Amino acid sequence: MSVNKVIVIGNLGANPEIRALPSGQNVANFSMATTERFTDRSGTRQQRTDWHRIVTFGRLADTCERFLSKGRQVYIEGRLTTRQYEAKDGSGKRYRTEIVARQLRLLGNRADSTKAEASDDIPF
Repeated sequence: MSVNKVIVIGNLGANPEIRALPSGQNVANFSMATTERFTDRSGTRQQRTDWHRIVTFGRLADTCERFLSKGRQVYIEGRLTTRQYEAKDGSGKRYRTEIVARQLRLLGNRADSTKAEASDDIPF
């Protein structure tokens, strides 16, 4: 038995790049940042940001094109894959690890804009 499942929540580093495959199906590629905040042994607050490459196909790619933009917070569920390609300068093989998304959920407000409008008309 084996499992290949990844779940990440983070913010887009750039607008998705959309292109069409020869079959006519769309593909969306984008980068996403996840940030870990922690306190080190000396008691100093630290933060570490990791960047992930995300790929979506078909209807999910169409959704990315319509709703995603730089800074948007999203939930991504998918699988890890590593592909091999030749370097453009001919210097050898290169490898790229990506998350192939199966599910995407839009979270929060666009571009970390968590500013709540003050109002006395709150319905609850």
